[in-house]
Amino acid sequence: MRTPGPIPFALALLCHANCWADDLVLQRVLVEGARNSMLGVADSANTGSVTQKQLELRTAYRPGELLEAVPGLVVSQNSGEGKANQFYLRGFNLDHGTDLRTTLDDMPVNQRSHAHGQGWTDLNFLIPELAARIDYKKGPYSAREGDFASAGSAAITYANRLAQGTASASIGQHGFARTLIAASPDLGQGSLLYALELLHNDGPFTRPDDYRKANAVLRYSQGYANNGFSVSAMAYRGRWNASDQIPQRALDAGLLGRFDNVDATDGGSAQRYSLAALWRRSDNDAASKVSAYLIENRLDLYSNFTYFLDDPVNGDQFNQPDRRVTSGIDASHTWHTHAGAINSDLTLGAQLQNDNIFNGLYATRARSRLGVTRQDHVQESSLGVFVENHTRWSDTFRTLAGMRADAYRFAVRSDRPENSGTTHAHLASPSLNLVFGPWQLTEYYLNAGNGFHSNDARGTLTTLDPKSGGAAEPVPGLVRSRAIEAGVRSQLVPALQTALSLYRLDFDSELTFMGDTGSTEAGHPSRRHGIELSAYYKPLKWLSVDLDLAFARARSRGLAPAASFIPGAVEGVGQLALSVPRAGPWSGALRLRYVGPRPLLEDNSVRAQHSLTLNARLACKAGAGVRIELEGFNLSDRRAAASEYFYASRLQGESAARQDRHVHPVEPRSLRLTMIKSF
Repeated sequence: MRTPGPIPFALALLCHANCWADDLVLQRVLVEGARNSMLGVADSANTGSVTQKQLELRTAYRPGELLEAVPGLVVSQNSGEGKANQFYLRGFNLDHGTDLRTTLDDMPVNQRSHAHGQGWTDLNFLIPELAARIDYKKGPYSAREGDFASAGSAAITYANRLAQGTASASIGQHGFARTLIAASPDLGQGSLLYALELLHNDGPFTRPDDYRKANAVLRYSQGYANNGFSVSAMAYRGRWNASDQIPQRALDAGLLGRFDNVDATDGGSAQRYSLAALWRRSDNDAASKVSAYLIENRLDLYSNFTYFLDDPVNGDQFNQPDRRVTSGIDASHTWHTHAGAINSDLTLGAQLQNDNIFNGLYATRARSRLGVTRQDHVQESSLGVFVENHTRWSDTFRTLAGMRADAYRFAVRSDRPENSGTTHAHLASPSLNLVFGPWQLTEYYLNAGNGFHSNDARGTLTTLDPKSGGAAEPVPGLVRSRAIEAGVRSQLVPALQTALSLYRLDFDSELTFMGDTGSTEAGHPSRRHGIELSAYYKPLKWLSVDLDLAFARARSRGLAPAASFIPGAVEGVGQLALSVPRAGPWSGALRLRYVGPRPLLEDNSVRAQHSLTLNARLACKAGAGVRIELEGFNLSDRRAAASEYFYASRLQGESAARQDRHVHPVEPRSLRLTMIKSF
């Protein structure tokens, strides 16, 4: 492992020299260090908004970790840096995004019918400095959200304008280097936002990840958030070597180190190009919004999780290419009515999306193709319409009632005629939210709703298993979820905001498309119970304390209790953060993250261990328009697993398959130094 180098000393010197300079401000309106009060605004105890200033104080080893600003959400990684993250929320192992709906400026990030995993959510194109806020919801209680939103949703919004241009350069351990330039000069009657990011990261692995990323944003906007328009173009390209999980038996025997790999040719490349437009108009009586997008995504992924289990000669590496063009239009109109003390908003909306997809699954050796497991052309189209009524009946009672209807068309042209064809699915999803209060700065919530997630289009038409050649049973295109929740939010204690909720979430089936084998696995119905606590305390002007705790119990229904555990369902997570938004020239944050144990088998006989990591950020003004930041990750250097699985594999030279833990490590302690210049 490389030595830390002189990073802390450079930070101290620069800050001591010129610590009286002006602060760098990226957005025009900021509320320093304060969590927005959601009293009188939110419709559940688990709805919220994270501001740009709060995001700025967070440490993020990778862009996807910005979503950990959502209380109870854990973001991890099980492979190379360019691969989509692993997500955990409300007792779900969300794999790469299933049941967590993620959008950027109304563009869907989840990729359905994906080569590697349903709902694939690759956030590597995200530029954190441009994120003005994240709005989040948990549970299927909003008719606006639709597919993938049963566990929760996160809507990321980029800024249209920056108060100042910014240029930054970062260096860090393990070959980390990053540069960024962003500004929004006036152009005509509007503003032209541009940003360019270049990044390289090797990681701590014996075979470096050699992750290379180029990322660009160009946006023209006029007007304001409620009356204006924007047109945006984005481009992202990344290439990397994968550091997939390795078997525990090889670690115990000393055959492999924590940061070694079995197949040194694993890796991938990804591209994302998008063009989007957003238009809004509002007045005292109505509000309208229309957005449209066109997104091209490309992925080539090479993985080997079982090594030499299926093919003792060539190994088990497989290639999953995915090429797609996603297009869509979202439109909504809201009427505001006032009748005495009663205020009501009625919203009608429609969401149309089409995916034109070419993907496949191929056996490979050192990234050279050996055979075809399956290859498909998928056309998946959906139309969702919703109506939602928000009424404030009095000063202490309001309701949000909604109804959503979705219709899907799945068309698959496969290399096997038995798995080709067209099918349809439709579903209606009602929701109701009751809010009582506030009384003494305290509100109470009752929430109920239905949601769903779509299944991989290939699974809806597969009658012949592409891996084994045996018969297969097609699965439903849409799987329903049902949830109820009770919560309370309070600001009764001065300087303290708290939110507490209890929920139950049922799924008709834990259907999962197994991207590694090209088949769909049908699971049993499931039920999750959980409790979540979020608290924000600001005892001093310069200090704030955040505490988020969540516990979930996830079980399959219809099975004996001893065999009903859901593998990968995290039972408890927590975060504790101390933030200093400003103390003279200094600012900083310290964040402790806990990820609890979880079953790896249905009978709970094998369990993943917990992890506890400590991250920190320290910043100071170092001259006119200059700021220096130091970030530290896993400061206690814990030897924990970022992801952990239990399955059968065979290493080269082993005579038979072995059931074993397979782990991907948390990165060791590392530091990153950034210089930021505003202009």
